[in-house]
Amino acid sequence: MMKEQGILNEQIKKCGLKSTKSRMAILQILYNNDCPMAAEDIFIVLKNKDIQINLSTVYRTLEALEDAGLVTKIQIMNEDRKLFEYNEIGHRHYLICVTCKKLVTIHDCPLGDYDHHVEEETDFTILGHKLFLYGYCRDCRENGEVKRTENSI
Repeated sequence: MMKEQGILNEQIKKCGLKSTKSRMAILQILYNNDCPMAAEDIFIVLKNKDIQINLSTVYRTLEALEDAGLVTKIQIMNEDRKLFEYNEIGHRHYLICVTCKKLVTIHDCPLGDYDHHVEEETDFTILGHKLFLYGYCRDCRENGEVKRTENSI
């Protein structure tokens, strides 16, 4: 935990930001979370940890961390809410239920060595990739909440 805090603190300073309590707390939550989170969810986690912070401060902090490249903002198709994740070089893959918006991380890369193939074909250095697969989770299918149309996404 202390080593992790030191790493995150160093990353904040490398980006030219001051290491504040709110920046460290928010970055640590995202660093330790497997899935992207909405600002409101981060706010709730902070409140549950008895960290006094306003929701507006969470939004401003996320924006500053995103501008610094420490956090990535994810916009899910047909969803107004934005999600945030710790920005690790590499790749991430998610399943997203189009009905309940449940988000599940896929840990194995289904693209295999495709990025290396693309690098060779395009002479482009690839730093990472993201893949979003949209569909219906088991709960929504079992509850009959599936509205199948040609353009459901």
